[in-house]
Amino acid sequence: MALWSFGNVFWVLIFNIYLPTAKKRKAPDSLEKGPLLYKDSGRGQQLLSLLAYLPLYDDRSQPQSEPLYRMGNLSQQPFCRPVTLGAVGVSLFFLASGPLADGQLASPFSEKAEFVRYAEKLRESVLQSLEPEVRVPSSGSPVALAARQGLGQGAAGASLGRYPWKNKIVTTIFWVGEAATVNNPVHNRSSSWDLNWKDSFGGFDNPDPTRRRGFSPATFTPKLNPFYFALPYNDVKGSSHKSEARAVIPWFRAAFVREGQSVCRDRWIAIRNNQGRVCYAQWGDCGPFRTDHWEYVFGKERPLPNLNSGAGLDVSPAVRDYLRLNSIDVTDWKFVEVSEIPRGPWSDYGENNDFVQQARRSKDRMATSPSDGPRVFVR
Repeated sequence: MALWSFGNVFWVLIFNIYLPTAKKRKAPDSLEKGPLLYKDSGRGQQLLSLLAYLPLYDDRSQPQSEPLYRMGNLSQQPFCRPVTLGAVGVSLFFLASGPLADGQLASPFSEKAEFVRYAEKLRESVLQSLEPEVRVPSSGSPVALAARQGLGQGAAGASLGRYPWKNKIVTTIFWVGEAATVNNPVHNRSSSWDLNWKDSFGGFDNPDPTRRRGFSPATFTPKLNPFYFALPYNDVKGSSHKSEARAVIPWFRAAFVREGQSVCRDRWIAIRNNQGRVCYAQWGDCGPFRTDHWEYVFGKERPLPNLNSGAGLDVSPAVRDYLRLNSIDVTDWKFVEVSEIPRGPWSDYGENNDFVQQARRSKDRMATSPSDGPRVFVR
């Protein structure tokens, strides 16, 4: 700790006593174009993260907050390169002998849950960086925009099971555990709602038809419904719902449990191929590419252009096999209520599956119902 304290004192002396009194001098020609601190050079890039925000001083001895590589030609700055690097080197030595060397540096995450929330935000930020975030104009509230999209009437009609079909939507295939690629820049080991999606599912949902048994992976029984899909909207951001969610999601009020818990996750849709065959699936992730396009998901807009030919729907291998889809195809889809869904292979598996949950509740009621006692007939 003594070495650590001495290192701090050394740093303070260098940057608060020596540098403010240093005279402004022109750097030698060998340094004006030298690679060490040049922005586009190899060694400059290596030092960029270390030196980017070190204080520089002008002839008035006032600190400047601009990064070193943004400050212009070195000939216009105080000739403090050797001292700056020397101070960094010595300080790094004392840094190594301090808390880092002793293993005393605390983790920035106090709890596992805090790390999980950070990781979810990081994944969400990657998705949002691929496409610009849709922001509500100041001249119109989400409620007004929803009304212009026709969602005011749609919400009322939704309770009667009259969600409209969205026709001729480019549809692509994705799966739990899928690795990131050029056309799929975010891996699918996690979803927008489940950091451990692959583990929750039970494993890798292998899309290879030769590695599947019926509509499920051949090597395990999925713990979630293998009939799943993704649409380009997430109703939550961080620990709260997005500002427009209450106005644009037709079932929001009926499905709301608490702030930050998605009302979209596990929602059902019907998917129809060009031969009229219909499949049903549950909402498992957000995409393709976007997580903010509510005007398409709940309104009347079309999907926006993207790397996958403007795809507006991702479906699982089970949906692909049932509808006999190609890797890129065209389908129609619409939201449906559970009461509208007939039984089929989509009702067999998954702890998140409404049909499985209903069968379990019925079984539990039968197991706990009191048995009838002997009947006594009195004349």
